[in-house]
Amino acid sequence: MKGLLIFAAIIEAATGVALILVPSLVGQLLLGIELTGVIVRVAGIALIALAITCWPGPAMLGMLIYNAAATLYLAYVGFSGDSRGVLLWPVVVLHGIMTVLLIRAMTSERRNSQT
Repeated sequence: MKGLLIFAAIIEAATGVALILVPSLVGQLLLGIELTGVIVRVAGIALIALAITCWPGPAMLGMLIYNAAATLYLAYVGFSGDSRGVLLWPVVVLHGIMTVLLIRAMTSERRNSQT
């Protein structure tokens, strides 16, 4: 069972990386359509986070990586001028706050397990 979960995590991580780096190729190969834009890359980030969550180890790490990566990527999108949605910056702030809270929770959890 553990081996199957690791295999599935590898597949999802590879798909996530491909969605981030070459979304149009993934779209053509999987669906026969061109995939582009911010949503596709955020989906790639989410697949990588899912893979990390499924990997043996702390599940909270996947959520931390997703929130940190989403914060950075969405902030990049906002600063580059590619998006002007009214919720973009509130969502960047929300993901940033979640990142900080998850880091604090993981640090606290680690300290408690060492004592």
